[in-house]
Amino acid sequence: MKTNALSRTVQRTAVLTATAGLLTAGLLTGPASADAPAGGRADTLAACAYYNGNALTVYGQRGDRVSQAQCLLANRRYLPWGDVTGYFGPKTRAAVKKFQSRHHLTADGKVGKKTWYALYHA
Repeated sequence: MKTNALSRTVQRTAVLTATAGLLTAGLLTGPASADAPAGGRADTLAACAYYNGNALTVYGQRGDRVSQAQCLLANRRYLPWGDVTGYFGPKTRAAVKKFQSRHHLTADGKVGKKTWYALYHA
């Protein structure tokens, strides 16, 4: 009997730990504020922790660099959170171009060193 109770306690603890981890991950990567102005910056930004660098990121690519750029664009309301997919498609390219033009960068739709810098510091 004691073994079954211990087993259930361990299972509950594991489920609660996993659930807490999922909730934390969702809070760190989800929308920061729904009431930020379009194209503006929310008071509190979601943590974008997919990639930390400045390598050229372009249309057609997939992966962490793309997710990072999309998260930073979503934080600034240039891209809806539902479009943070890790795929650099037409919506991401359009968001990058809009961001670039509003920040006096060459609006080529490519996330290069200057665009990365502006995304992190705008």
